[in-house]
Amino acid sequence: MTTVLAYGDSNTYGYNPSDGFRYPKDVRWTGRLQKLLGPDYVVVEEGCNGRTTVFDDPVEGWKNGLGYLRPCLNSHKPVDIVIMMLGSNDMKETFHASPEDIARGAETLVKDIIDFTGEKQGFVPKIILVSPPHIGDGIRYSPFYGNFLENAIDRSKQLAVNYKKVADENGCIFVDAAEHVDASRLDSLHLGEEGHAKLAEVFSEIILG
Repeated sequence: MTTVLAYGDSNTYGYNPSDGFRYPKDVRWTGRLQKLLGPDYVVVEEGCNGRTTVFDDPVEGWKNGLGYLRPCLNSHKPVDIVIMMLGSNDMKETFHASPEDIARGAETLVKDIIDFTGEKQGFVPKIILVSPPHIGDGIRYSPFYGNFLENAIDRSKQLAVNYKKVADENGCIFVDAAEHVDASRLDSLHLGEEGHAKLAEVFSEIILG
């Protein structure tokens, strides 16, 4: 059995921009990926709304992705593949993070995966580092406006080049989600059903070769 750990934020959790609830399992990209991969794989869903790479939210500090990473890896070991898609929440105005800062946060997580799994399970999983979808141009009209301002749009478009550098330097497979999917026009942040379906196809093609 091959274990695939999907570690991410609300777009891994499956946040539905139309009602604020969660998409059903057969709609979420993680659930769709499970179906595409088949019974020889198990996809572990570890998406959390608001999760950052390494930044402590001033109200919900427990959403720091670094703090939960090692317990998560240890709980699900042996982990064969990690798909990590984080960085959108790092663009909140409260963090004042540049694209380079966010990529450094992602790299901290990548290095932690490498170091921890090498020690605890004796091998390093294949890491698929995903640069998240761009913040939509309509963010001003989003219910999340205020947390995210217009400057997040341009910063989100600069993440891919920085994430690719991290991936190349740390032996990861790189995926630019923005090449395949767009944020929903409903809130300029979260994926619609079509986006979830497309991401599942992209990741299944990489995993199955």
